[in-house]
Amino acid sequence: MSHVSDPHWVKSSFSDAGGNNCVEVAALADGTGIALRESESPGTTLVASRGALRALLVAIKTRDE
Repeated sequence: MSHVSDPHWVKSSFSDAGGNNCVEVAALADGTGIALRESESPGTTLVASRGALRALLVAIKTRDE
């Protein structure tokens, strides 16, 4: 995966008013994947392919169905 350098971070619409309790996402400039981080720990970044992130979100959404 690509190194995350100066990405454009987007905060979740579910963020609290202070902006300190949220997940942020950024598309990697080279198109290889998506970076995720928690706003309280911006130095720790998870990078995943679009397909892997899609599979994770589907699994989370359908786990209680």
